[in-house]
Amino acid sequence: MLGSSMGFTAVMLLITVALQGVVAAKASTGCGTTSKLARSPSTANKLTVNGKSRQFFLNTPTNYDNTHPYRLIFTLHALGGTASQVVAGTGGYYAWYGLPPLVNDTLGAIYVAPDGLNNGWANQGGEDVTFLQQVIQTVEADLCIDQNLRFSTGFSYGAAMSYALACAMGEQIRAVAVLSGNPQISGCSGGTKPVAYYGQHGVSDQVLPITGGRQMRDRFLKNNGCVAQQAQEPTAGSGKHIKTTFTNCTSNSPVTWVAFDGPHTPTPLDSGATQSFAPAETWEFFSQFK
Repeated sequence: MLGSSMGFTAVMLLITVALQGVVAAKASTGCGTTSKLARSPSTANKLTVNGKSRQFFLNTPTNYDNTHPYRLIFTLHALGGTASQVVAGTGGYYAWYGLPPLVNDTLGAIYVAPDGLNNGWANQGGEDVTFLQQVIQTVEADLCIDQNLRFSTGFSYGAAMSYALACAMGEQIRAVAVLSGNPQISGCSGGTKPVAYYGQHGVSDQVLPITGGRQMRDRFLKNNGCVAQQAQEPTAGSGKHIKTTFTNCTSNSPVTWVAFDGPHTPTPLDSGATQSFAPAETWEFFSQFK
């Protein structure tokens, strides 16, 4: 009997360990309904927010299942850019930041590319946060989304806006990937909640210097309770990137920092590489959340 009891205890312990970090899907109200939004990446969906006409584009799986909750991933353009460029993969972007070819698990993803006002994300008075909150509400009322798995990524101004979302919606955003951003340009209302944070920046960035990227990272190191440590960064001319994964962060709120040898670009390349490491690093970070 003693051996049997110990065996049962061991099995239960293994089950408990296996389930740590696993969160049940929180299905949106759009699950089980017939979608009415334009799901072709060539057709914009329109919203009026604070009296201003706004728009966004969607990319859904070809075999979209309205009973299956998907990830929701914002892909935000830079200053002077457009959502159409993100959709098409022009203007220096990979299409949808290069994520769709990498997202091949059973969970899948739905991508949203919104347009900022005046080709940017100044977020005056929080109006862009309000816009993206309304996009979330609109999409989740129409499509089947796991509300525990909302993500945002973007480059430059799009990075700053992803950071602003993490600040303002800390309890609603699962993780962000901030690519060469700055903490001032879209602001940070709130900014005290833990959010899983991936930061990436070039050591030779003359547009938005890496000091701003470090400041954004450090806010979430503090929020996420991570142990402070010196993050290695490559020297100019080394042709490589260095990734630091910080330790002892709050459960399910990790922080990763990638510094690369390069300028202000959404698609940095290591020496001799033909494809940027940025999509794979972003997806590796996002994919850990189920």
